[in-house]
Amino acid sequence: MRGRGSARRVRAWAGHRLRVLRDDLWTARADPLPPSVWLRWVPHGAVCLAALGVLIGDTAQLGEHGGLDGGTAFLFALAESGAMVLALRRPVPAWWLSLGAMALAARLVRGSTADGTLFTWPWTAAGLIAHLFVLLLLALRVPARAALEALALTVLVTWFYTGVLATGAHQPTGALSVALSAVVVALATALRGRREARSALARQTTLTAEERARRTLLEERGRIARELHDVVAHHMSVISIQAQVAPHLVTDPPEELRENLEGMRRNAVEALTELRRVLGVLRSEETGAAGDPLAPGGGGRGTTAGTAGPHAPQPTLDRLDALLENVRAAGLDVTSTTAGERRPLPPGVELSAYRIVQEALSNTLRHAPGATARLHLAYRRDGLEVEVANTRAARRPAPTPGAGHGLLGMRERVAMLGGRMTAGPRADGGYGVTVFLPGTGAYEGEA
Repeated sequence: MRGRGSARRVRAWAGHRLRVLRDDLWTARADPLPPSVWLRWVPHGAVCLAALGVLIGDTAQLGEHGGLDGGTAFLFALAESGAMVLALRRPVPAWWLSLGAMALAARLVRGSTADGTLFTWPWTAAGLIAHLFVLLLLALRVPARAALEALALTVLVTWFYTGVLATGAHQPTGALSVALSAVVVALATALRGRREARSALARQTTLTAEERARRTLLEERGRIARELHDVVAHHMSVISIQAQVAPHLVTDPPEELRENLEGMRRNAVEALTELRRVLGVLRSEETGAAGDPLAPGGGGRGTTAGTAGPHAPQPTLDRLDALLENVRAAGLDVTSTTAGERRPLPPGVELSAYRIVQEALSNTLRHAPGATARLHLAYRRDGLEVEVANTRAARRPAPTPGAGHGLLGMRERVAMLGGRMTAGPRADGGYGVTVFLPGTGAYEGEA
């Protein structure tokens, strides 16, 4: 019983390997050789030129030294040279054609020439060159397993001719063909592996960059959400207090009014409790403001909270003067102008405008050392326009990780409020950011 089980396992393994071999090498699928990056179609032309040389040389070798008539020698030479051209598009059928032409031609040659010179057998010199070209083009485009299978079958056929059918009238070329075929397959497999590794690295680099951008976007949205939670929580607190105080402002208020105001106060308190719970979760992920020269406590990107602590009040445009003083203390010469009548804006607009100015000035400090900056605020009837521009950098900036993340945060804030933003290089070599934030709209109505 044990012997029968072992025999079944051997048969199953052999059947599996034969199916794998069939799938790898019994196919006519197209696999075109891509053009070279630098030389474009030169490799294809070189293969066609080499095929012409094989056609001429193999015809002469098979006819003059192999004893075949001219027409038959030409057909075999055409098959072997044609396999080289076919391998540019269909490498597996080309390999079968080259191996089959060699095997059939080796059976038909008559041995030595009239002057007694021994004929190279089973591979002619030109036929061996053609087959090496085909193996090279095959191994460059098929998996390493299929290339090794093709090499193994080539070695097997060569050994059969040189070891079983060989006669003394021929000069054997089996050992040389096996050695050269192994070198060609190893070289092509290594080149293919290197190309695949570079492609995989490029794909991974792209995925990493996309993942980093996605993670940065989520971080910016989380940071904006934390700040807006503070604003909404403040309004909810005000609503709760007003609902509690309102009954005391009216003499003998109706019972229905008391109940409605009490329900309003209770709902506001419940909403405020839920907001604080969510805000506590968001605050637990607060990373601080490391790295930002404009944020108290140190230095991340300018889109950080920029406050002394996680529970400090969110800044508004009233604190712009303090921000500009910090900027000047950090070494940036900045001027500020205001157009229009200054007026209070919705809290979200004030907060976003402050953060955008903070980020733009931080970018100037990091990326344009030695430049000067200009801030211009324009109060319009329908909103606020913010423009921050800097001149050309006086010296090369130090490398800074996370380039472009601050602009992403700005765009998120502007999109949240339904505004517009343009950012880019200026004609004088500097950089400018212009933002318009609507002062009325859905946000103000909902607040």
